[in-house]
Amino acid sequence: MITGIKDFFNQFIEAGLRQSETDKEKPLQIATAALLIEMMRMDDQISDVERDSVAETLGRMFDLASGQLQTLMDLAEQEARHASGYHQFTSLINKGFDAEQKIHIIENLWFVAMSDGHLDAHETHLMRKIADLLHVSHADYVAAKQKARQMANLPSA
Repeated sequence: MITGIKDFFNQFIEAGLRQSETDKEKPLQIATAALLIEMMRMDDQISDVERDSVAETLGRMFDLASGQLQTLMDLAEQEARHASGYHQFTSLINKGFDAEQKIHIIENLWFVAMSDGHLDAHETHLMRKIADLLHVSHADYVAAKQKARQMANLPSA
């Protein structure tokens, strides 16, 4: 497992420091996608609706063609499966994104969590954990949740 993490950092982070601006976005894309995929996997069942919401969100966030989107999702799913925690992903996001972009990620995580029509306790727990790791304030966390409810066409809590 530690070898997988080292490989991830060597392949994506260190290489990202030496690559062009376009290539530098790839680790951020993978980190963001991995968090979205982790959210999708939080409840007992992965539905097509949740998988579609991850794909829709990533396509919208990063303006990717369908082939690039599938490659990103495959890479992120592999990285999420082998990750020992979320810090490796959130630290990349903290370094590469500003506060507004991190709030947008929280909105998208909420959107994926709500896409199947309900919130599982594990999803809510993961949301709080990720928001803390991304240094998103409680007020922004709550506002992101409400915005995601509107995006998912769910009634306010």
